Amino acid sequence: MTTSHPSTSVPTAGRYADVNGLHLYYATQGSGRPLILLHGGLGTGDMFGPVRAELAAQHQVITPDLQGHGRTADIDRPLDVRLMADDIAALIRHLGLDKPDLVGYSLGGGVALMTAIKSPELVRKVVVASAHIRYDALDPQMYAQQEQVGASAADALKGTPMYEGYVAVAPRPEDFPRLLDKIGASMKRPFDFSDEVQGLQVPTMIVAADADMAPPSHYVEVFKLLDGGLRDGGWMGEGRPKGGHALAILPGLTHYNLGISPLFASVTLSFLDQPEG
Repeated sequence: MTTSHPSTSVPTAGRYADVNGLHLYYATQGSGRPLILLHGGLGTGDMFGPVRAELAAQHQVITPDLQGHGRTADIDRPLDVRLMADDIAALIRHLGLDKPDLVGYSLGGGVALMTAIKSPELVRKVVVASAHIRYDALDPQMYAQQEQVGASAADALKGTPMYEGYVAVAPRPEDFPRLLDKIGASMKRPFDFSDEVQGLQVPTMIVAADADMAPPSHYVEVFKLLDGGLRDGGWMGEGRPKGGHALAILPGLTHYNLGISPLFASVTLSFLDQPEG
């Protein structure tokens, strides 16, 4: 979907799961109802800073490093949210989790969304943050920037948090240009998940910054596909979306700092911990 800037947090002990030909790293923190937290492009599960700790105060938080990111080495396949969704479904089965919640940001938001679409029986609720569902949803100026993402940009990124975070933990630090090539290729592939979103069976909250990569109107459109924003909600909430879906546009944030914002943690916990029905 999109790239994001990682930040650091206190590391947690991790393990590996062999799923779909991938030696997938994941860390676990906290206790309670399981929650799988999925990072953005060029990040790792460590990128959420205090947000992860806040979520882990109430939930067992599992943070995988997605294909080719962080401590999970790349394999011979493209970076595609549909394939990575299969990895998360396989991880849920591997760990024997009983319908965990999924929370994903940016690239991880696309993976969380696609996991709910492809494997709804495995998931309880989903939070999809800063992830657009159509290729043409972005500010046109973004496409010129995305065209520059590739192996040729590797040297220019040396010394940045993205590069330093990657080489500090990657099994093959020399794969950084390869990751950039794959991220760049994924950005250039047209996609439109509107039909899949309209049939979504898992209660989902769409989250975006008020100055995200896509305009707020795009996330309102997504909410409408989920039966939201079409009528008055009613005194008793009887007019709310039939599937239990929700929308949160977070003020004063951008695509690049939403994932570490206390507001993100707050709305996520409110949605996930709200009694069903």
